[in-house]
Amino acid sequence: MSYTMPARMELGEVKLKVSDLQRSLQFYQEVVGLKVLHQEERVALLTVDGVNPLVILEEIPNAVVVPRQSAAGLYHFAILLPSREALGLALRNLMEAEVSLGQADHLVSEALYIWDPDMNGIEIYRDRPREEWTYDASRNVVMASDPIDWEDLLKEAEGKAWAGLPVGTKMGHVHFHARDIYKMKEFYCDVMGFDIAANALKEMGALFISAGGYHHHIGLNIWAGANAPLPPANGTGLAYYTIQLPTQDDVEGLVERLRNHGVSIDERDGAWYGQDPSAITFRLVLQDS
Repeated sequence: MSYTMPARMELGEVKLKVSDLQRSLQFYQEVVGLKVLHQEERVALLTVDGVNPLVILEEIPNAVVVPRQSAAGLYHFAILLPSREALGLALRNLMEAEVSLGQADHLVSEALYIWDPDMNGIEIYRDRPREEWTYDASRNVVMASDPIDWEDLLKEAEGKAWAGLPVGTKMGHVHFHARDIYKMKEFYCDVMGFDIAANALKEMGALFISAGGYHHHIGLNIWAGANAPLPPANGTGLAYYTIQLPTQDDVEGLVERLRNHGVSIDERDGAWYGQDPSAITFRLVLQDS
């Protein structure tokens, strides 16, 4: 029987492995705009709303910084802002911080790209309304990488103070370097039940998948090369990302389905953990748990 990922599924917290917690804390607070929710010696939980973690940082002993596009795993995680004004404020803050900054108008969204001190990729973006999205003859959502209108976006921030990421900010999507993109497609679409939102394998070696008609919750690419190596155990990068499911039946049903397909799933602290074919760890939880 086929399985479809629930349309109300959302992404939750990501956990990152870093080499210097204090350096990363300064970056994520002053540059990205997150706040510390809880901190221990080697771990810090960062939040937007003061209640729920959005990013968790863990300092790894003897960490090796993994160069960009050199291994399977995280390409970037993407923080979705609730308004264009919030994106304009973020852009102004990033420019004032003088960090290396990429940008793109994807038609469905406007996006800014930065990297943390350990080369973990970060996208900060806002979506255009769904009624403005367009589709091709194959029902792929049409996306592009056009330049953003810098001046117009900065006008959104004129006369307003930046106070970090606003309430309503959430994890929008994650994007991975795949070892074998066809095995990843089979896993995420045929087993986990995501839909293909845009197939750009021929054009750019990338695939975008989602639930509920979103432009993408997960991006997959082969930009680190076919059969890209796995990062070292003490390498910086993604420890896990989180899929939030709307009901307990959804959680239990997906866990059973994964196990039936030979995926090893372990329960820890009320969440279920497994790995995809590129050894990327995912975490399944009940929404608002």
